[in-house]
Amino acid sequence: MKTHLQELEAESIYILREVAAQFQRPAILFSGGKDSIVVTHLAYKAFYPARLPFPLVHIDTGHNFRETLEYRDALVKRLGAELIVGSVQESIDTGRVKEETGFNASRNALQTTTLLDTIERHKFDACIGGARRDEEKARAKERIFSHRDDFGQWNPKNQRPELWNIFNGRKNMGEHFRVFPISNWTEMDVWQYILQEKIELPSLYYTHKRKVFQRDGQWLAAEDCIRRRPEEVVVEKEVRCRTIGDITCTGLTLSTAHSLEDIVAEIAATRVTERGGRADDKRSETAMEDRKKLGYF
Repeated sequence: MKTHLQELEAESIYILREVAAQFQRPAILFSGGKDSIVVTHLAYKAFYPARLPFPLVHIDTGHNFRETLEYRDALVKRLGAELIVGSVQESIDTGRVKEETGFNASRNALQTTTLLDTIERHKFDACIGGARRDEEKARAKERIFSHRDDFGQWNPKNQRPELWNIFNGRKNMGEHFRVFPISNWTEMDVWQYILQEKIELPSLYYTHKRKVFQRDGQWLAAEDCIRRRPEEVVVEKEVRCRTIGDITCTGLTLSTAHSLEDIVAEIAATRVTERGGRADDKRSETAMEDRKKLGYF
């Protein structure tokens, strides 16, 4: 009898092999977070001993954690993978997007334009992401093969049925798909799989001392890219990342989890959702769905 993790792994590997079979130019959207790391690990296992058949595409906001970029470069070197980086700073410099100002300014939303430009430039017809249905209510509407129109936009009412694990990758010129091979996984499944497979992660996921400040009930990293209000006092705390993104919107969790076993126990006991620490999800009630419709991950 297979364990539930073996069942999930087998399904994900099947999906990744379907992507390789159905599309001409697929890629993995690699954020440096645990979910995209697990997707990359699954792709490695799906095609081993052959080389990873998908390039890793990273959208660099210019406000990434240093540890994330160091991990990304080390992983690419170890796998011998192709890395393609889309730069939000370049999008700003060329006038493609306008940088936000003020205390709540973030480059997170600006990633969408950079991502769509990168997809168009490299003619990707399928982009593999690490989104899961349990993360956020808008993502629960996704199919595993999620159709995008020729503007890169997502229409939740225009998705194909997926019966008996049959995935329809047919598309018109200029359209593409976002594919989510771990869509049926939960956060706990991801952490248990990381523990089982002994997958190396960025040090940000483990408890460490960092200078932080509190805003709207969240701890944020005290970095130069975040403009602080006079009353926002910087203190040093023992924290870790539960989800990793742009520094300006990544909430940090007070924690004592120094190992994978500690993290699994912590996740089992918590009553706060994974994206409860993401400031970008709090901009409106439909923040994630609005971004997805415009072409977000």
